[in-house]
Amino acid sequence: MENERNELTRRHFLSHCGLGLGSMALGSLLGPRVLAEGGTGLLPHHAPRAKNVIFLFMAGGPSQLDLFEPKPALQKLDGQPVPESILDGKRFAFIGPGAKLLASSRRFRQHGESGAWMSELLPHLGGVADELCIVRSMVTEEINHGPAKLFLNTGHGQYGRPSMGSWVSWGLGSEAQDLPTFVVLQSGSRGPRIGAPLWGAGFLPTRHQGVPFRSGAEPILHLETPRGLSAAQQRQFFQAVSGLNQERFDVLADDEIRTRIEAYELAARMQTSAPELVDFSRESRSTLELYGVEPGVPSYAANCLLARRLVERGVRFVQLYHTDWDHHGSLELNLGQPLEEVTRQIDRPTAALIRDLKQRGLLEDTLVVWGGEFGRTPMSEVRVATGRDHHIDSYTMFLAGGGTKAGHIHGETDELGFEVVEGAVPVHDLHATMLHLLGLDHLRLTYLSQGRDFRLTDVAGHVRHELLA
Repeated sequence: MENERNELTRRHFLSHCGLGLGSMALGSLLGPRVLAEGGTGLLPHHAPRAKNVIFLFMAGGPSQLDLFEPKPALQKLDGQPVPESILDGKRFAFIGPGAKLLASSRRFRQHGESGAWMSELLPHLGGVADELCIVRSMVTEEINHGPAKLFLNTGHGQYGRPSMGSWVSWGLGSEAQDLPTFVVLQSGSRGPRIGAPLWGAGFLPTRHQGVPFRSGAEPILHLETPRGLSAAQQRQFFQAVSGLNQERFDVLADDEIRTRIEAYELAARMQTSAPELVDFSRESRSTLELYGVEPGVPSYAANCLLARRLVERGVRFVQLYHTDWDHHGSLELNLGQPLEEVTRQIDRPTAALIRDLKQRGLLEDTLVVWGGEFGRTPMSEVRVATGRDHHIDSYTMFLAGGGTKAGHIHGETDELGFEVVEGAVPVHDLHATMLHLLGLDHLRLTYLSQGRDFRLTDVAGHVRHELLA
């Protein structure tokens, strides 16, 4: 019995403590990489196509019919009532029977060798059309903003599940020792509805949750040593707190205490790394002009540039939230000037990000994803101005880089844009495909919580190989 216990102890020591010769050799090859903790092992499940993700989340639901999908039949039938047979079984948030079809007032033209259709509102994105994999056949399950945002960000329409950035952090770890693994940037008039649960860790260890950076000239607060405290005194403070936390961890083995220890350690390292990260004075004037960045002015453009600088430094997952896409038809949010303004804010910087990543050799390893929680209806929602309601049966997102098929247009909707007729891509399929590109099998990326295994794709999801290069 004693020999069996010794053998078990040695086996546990060799397999879990990372001190075997094989583990040491692997560690030396990986260098500074911070390996994931959890059930996925030391390496991805298969060879990854992408190392990093930049997810550009357009909160509110961009209108695919005014940006990416010209519909000649909709032009002909503008203002006509919708046949009841078409509406049968459909769900809408606000509009009811009697709604009339609404043609787009925007001019469209094709771009690049791919012939991608884009409206006049996206002239800069049209210039990078051949870098994009445009998915015109997205479908989702949640009709209202809060649950729909949760669904796209966490794979579930209710609170409590880990965000996709947290899953990636837990599954792969980070190549950045002095920056968070998962960073969140926000722009627009306000933060997205639901807020922190969109980038929360759910039941995963909290060290994998997204770390929000502030908008403005000082994205990260309190980087400098407090006034009246020397660097040596600050080190003593960190060491004392870390020692107390470690003593408590040794007693309880609580993973949240380990998270607190690592947070203090990361904060100390960021005092050195972060000032250089957010210092745009080191960027060339041509780069600032490419993005349309005004130094010191918070904007989506500045966040796009910061996202590039983050992935350059090994940050695994960067998520940008940009608000004011909810164009129902109020004075503030409608398909006229408000739509023109929000597309102006994102068009140039998004195209610049893709161009900049490519010219620096980063696009091949960086997966860029653009889109919102759902689309907009082919009929009008008239309040005080003209708008469109939420639409879950078809909408558009696009991908770029990271092993996706450039210059590709996937899926097709019917002549009025009500539903997908070819190549539907549910949200769980998008998640499975993103994980696949990062070298993770969505079926194997599981976490045991409350007696059952959970995964980002729940009990669904298929890798869409037709989107891959």
